[in-house]
Amino acid sequence: MDRKEKSELVAALHEKFDEAGLVVVTHNQGLTVTEMTDLRRKVRGAGAGFKVTKNRLTRLALAGTKFEGLSNLFTGPTAIAYSQDPVAAAKAVVDFAKGNEKLVILGAALGGNVLNVDGVKALATLPSLDELRARLLGMVQTPATRIAGVLQAPGGQVARVLAAYAKKDEAA
Repeated sequence: MDRKEKSELVAALHEKFDEAGLVVVTHNQGLTVTEMTDLRRKVRGAGAGFKVTKNRLTRLALAGTKFEGLSNLFTGPTAIAYSQDPVAAAKAVVDFAKGNEKLVILGAALGGNVLNVDGVKALATLPSLDELRARLLGMVQTPATRIAGVLQAPGGQVARVLAAYAKKDEAA
């Protein structure tokens, strides 16, 4: 890599860090190409990104961002998972790490807060932003359907009473 490519990589990483809401740092030593492809597919499916990084260049890219506290985690064969959703990247990485002990989670940063491994696992148990939106929408819609049902019931009851009187008159 020449100097120009390195500076472009640092600028691209810096931009990703500015856009991200969560960055998870992992060790990926020993993962095969197939396992790495599977991991990338899962992370992408969750709406996040995954990138194997060069430690020195990543530390340069972290400078001046809200994730600067992660700099000390970049030793050895590292990779990052990042997402705008504060839960998506953590869920995908923790889910993959459960089935593959070669992927080791080192820590993460949510905004300016640095999280340890337990913090990342706890974050992964939270519902994603889309799940929360769906729950909220369901809670808002449920009272509306109940109100509509209550308002329709008296009209239906009046119609049944009138129908019963009409049948009674026909029989007489």
